[in-house]
Amino acid sequence: MHLHSHQQRVEDEKNELDTKIGALGKFLGGSIFESLDAGEQDRLKRQYQHMAHYSDVLGERISNF
Repeated sequence: MHLHSHQQRVEDEKNELDTKIGALGKFLGGSIFESLDAGEQDRLKRQYQHMAHYSDVLGERISNF
């Protein structure tokens, strides 16, 4: 299926975002994360959740192309 340029940008954005989500997820499971104070851990966890939600929305948009 041929995508319009704006649709391809959405797919590219989701792929890049999913790569970042994977890297952050690995970081959240590591020793450096555990050494951070509770406030920073909370912010990183919330960042992860927001990124995952954003990825879900992009996925919904892609499925409607």
